[in-house]
Amino acid sequence: MLRSRFAPSPNGPLHLGHAYAAIVAHDLARDHGGEFLLRIEDIDGERSRPEYIAEFLADLAWIGLCWDGPVIYQSARLAAYAAAAERLIAMGLLYPCRCTRAEIAAAATAVGPDGPLYPGTCRARAVDLAGAAWRLDCAKALAFTGPLEWTDKLAGVQHATPEIFGDVVLVRKDAPASYHLAATLDDAADGVTLVTRGADLFAATHIHRLLQALLDLPVPVWRHHRLLVTADGTKLAKRRNAPALAERRRAGEDGIALAMALRAGRFPAGISLGPVLHTLT
Repeated sequence: MLRSRFAPSPNGPLHLGHAYAAIVAHDLARDHGGEFLLRIEDIDGERSRPEYIAEFLADLAWIGLCWDGPVIYQSARLAAYAAAAERLIAMGLLYPCRCTRAEIAAAATAVGPDGPLYPGTCRARAVDLAGAAWRLDCAKALAFTGPLEWTDKLAGVQHATPEIFGDVVLVRKDAPASYHLAATLDDAADGVTLVTRGADLFAATHIHRLLQALLDLPVPVWRHHRLLVTADGTKLAKRRNAPALAERRRAGEDGIALAMALRAGRFPAGISLGPVLHTLT
């Protein structure tokens, strides 16, 4: 059975980009007689604000979406994240790091999808564990798993290349787990078979596929859809103050009509679908 999910973070209001992503996940599940889950990714320290969650539920109902089962909260899964991290540490695949972003930027000699690649400063040195992040030794991990593949419904079969991220952080200094670790564990725990998300997260799937292999997790299929962008090609984002769904809802706009327009590719003035950001490898 196909099972999809929508997983917003309560660090700001939902906008049209979120509505589009939720509709894609919802409709694919319904069209295939499957299930659509709602997960709240609420472990991002002080940035997670519980007052946004009620707004999320109201926004999704306003555009006519309903989910199966109770709402799932990442904050209820901290023990699972810790257990996975301890397992990777026991395998010799994580190491502590206390480098700051400024130090990494100054020492980096290459750039990856998330910015300057970590140069491995702490990989072979003693580090005070208090307040340290934990990084995945990507080379060791790949030696452990061997070659990996994953499938995107739009881009086809992909050869996993997690090394493009270098040694990513899996346990943050300020949160119980990074997006990479938490989302991978959550999708497995929730039985998600089709991961739908924006094309800007296409590259992240290389890391997630590696984590699935290391932790013996099931492998879903992915579908990375195009993003909604503004006239200058910038994706809609909370940090750029994209108009909130809640504002439209409270202003009396017809949410069902808005959802149908998004399905039909009719977007408000100044908003369009961005380019395809992934290619076959």
